Amino acid sequence: MTNPLRVGNCSGFYGDRLSAMREMLDGGDLDVLTGDYLAELTMLILGRDRMRDTELGYARTFVRQLEDSLGTALERGVRIVSNAGGLNPRGCADAVREVARGLGLDVTVAVVEGDDLTERSEELGLGKVLAANAYLGAFGIAEACRSGADVVITGRVTDASVVVGPAIDRFGWGTTDYDQIAGAMAAGHIIECGTQATGGNFAFFNRADGWLDDLARPGFPIAEIHEDGSFVITKHDGTGGFVTVDTVLSQLLYEVQGARYAGPDAVLRLDSLRLEQEGPDRVLVSGAEGEAPPPQLKVSCTSLGGFRNELTFVLTGLDIDDKAAFVRRQVEDALAVRPAELDWTLSRTDHEDPDTQERAAARLTLVARDPDEKTVGRALSGAAVEMALATYPGCFLTAPPSGGTAYGVFKPGYVDQGVPRHIAVLDDGSTVRIPAPPQTQPLEPTTDDAPVFPEDFGDTVRRPLGTIAGARSGDKGGNANVGVWVHSEDEFRWLDSFLTVEKLQELLPETAPLRVERTRLPNLRAINFVVEGLLGEGVAYAARFDAQAKALGEWLRARVVDLPTRFDQEGTNR
Repeated sequence: MTNPLRVGNCSGFYGDRLSAMREMLDGGDLDVLTGDYLAELTMLILGRDRMRDTELGYARTFVRQLEDSLGTALERGVRIVSNAGGLNPRGCADAVREVARGLGLDVTVAVVEGDDLTERSEELGLGKVLAANAYLGAFGIAEACRSGADVVITGRVTDASVVVGPAIDRFGWGTTDYDQIAGAMAAGHIIECGTQATGGNFAFFNRADGWLDDLARPGFPIAEIHEDGSFVITKHDGTGGFVTVDTVLSQLLYEVQGARYAGPDAVLRLDSLRLEQEGPDRVLVSGAEGEAPPPQLKVSCTSLGGFRNELTFVLTGLDIDDKAAFVRRQVEDALAVRPAELDWTLSRTDHEDPDTQERAAARLTLVARDPDEKTVGRALSGAAVEMALATYPGCFLTAPPSGGTAYGVFKPGYVDQGVPRHIAVLDDGSTVRIPAPPQTQPLEPTTDDAPVFPEDFGDTVRRPLGTIAGARSGDKGGNANVGVWVHSEDEFRWLDSFLTVEKLQELLPETAPLRVERTRLPNLRAINFVVEGLLGEGVAYAARFDAQAKALGEWLRARVVDLPTRFDQEGTNR
């Protein structure tokens, strides 16, 4: 348990804090510094970049960060591992070498590639797409590290792989060391989103003394990984934010699908993990159990779905429903060609006896989609403008009408593990082929064997669920997840019996017509829900105003429920 691998993170998405790489290198000791720049929406952005210029397709902010920090990383012996290569990892590597030449530095750069299946997408049954990228595993990264590379750049790998790969290299894990790999997967999953592990986007953000100062600029997380796969999540001394069992658990539940967290190299059993506060800003995560990976890899399939336009009408004062019906009828009657999709949403943000005009206002939003840009562009905007003086009283829009804009569609695909030509391209140009895993097994869903508790929890009081429960939610393609947790065994027994699929659909009516999967995680005192199809065809499709379901959990926490009185005071003071 000595000499752990200290892996820091400096990016949770394309657009994260630009100074984070410098802050992490200056803040204390590290062995490896990772950065996650890719997401489903990012793949669309990079795909459109590459359409305009074939030399692009990678995260350019990563290169800008290295202009400031590469010399420090080399001086301190910190290896940098990142998926910033996106759709063009060799182009990104060339840009890094150019930066090094300009700084007078000698750097070795390795690339991991083979994820790009775009040219073979139709042959593989993935359809005609803008980009098709398989989620590769960590052994290519491990091979690149083994070669002594200072910087390792990948294309589409799983988010956790940039952490797992260096751990495989350090500890010499083999392809069937599933428990150890699963532990490193958990570490990678926790730090991949940067400051979400150190207090960012945290449900109980305002229940700690000095929270306003502590969380104004949280530090980025570090995972200290041990040879047995256990690890400690921490951060550099003197940085903002905090690392507690709660903040780590919150991130652990982010964007997960069930108790089995699948990766290309292993499957992590989330229900095996145990979290313990080891000290200030130090959380020990242990007990990881791993299983053989599934026989297929997930593929990110991104395509252009058509064109989209959005108009928001402000409805003020009395007769809101009639005003909404009036303008809806006028706009639809004025359209010579009806778009393929017309979605109207009325948000009743108005208040009775309003003391400001804004509190008197509701919002009616129209979203139109069509393969033809003109149908949702000038034609739709023109219809809205022409009836501006002939419609409901007080009509105005939140923004001037505009033309249609292209939108993307994300769909997951699957291919056999051996289909991608997974290779590590070393600094001298030589390549190492990474074979498919020697063992696989089908990914079996875990059953929701929720017990029926005869326990009487006593008197109740009407309180928001968030009085005692934390939540974290996010997106996976068109699905949304929301993980809910509490702090004591007593609270979990109540939550487990109370928060069924039916109760969730009652509390969040938007989910009622959709399929919802529920997974119990008793070790974590948590329950995870996956709501299928809530987000349409992915974030770029923008099926709802919270297109990535980031606040779905906060909506759930705000719902008022019959909370056992004995929990009420505990939760308020927590």
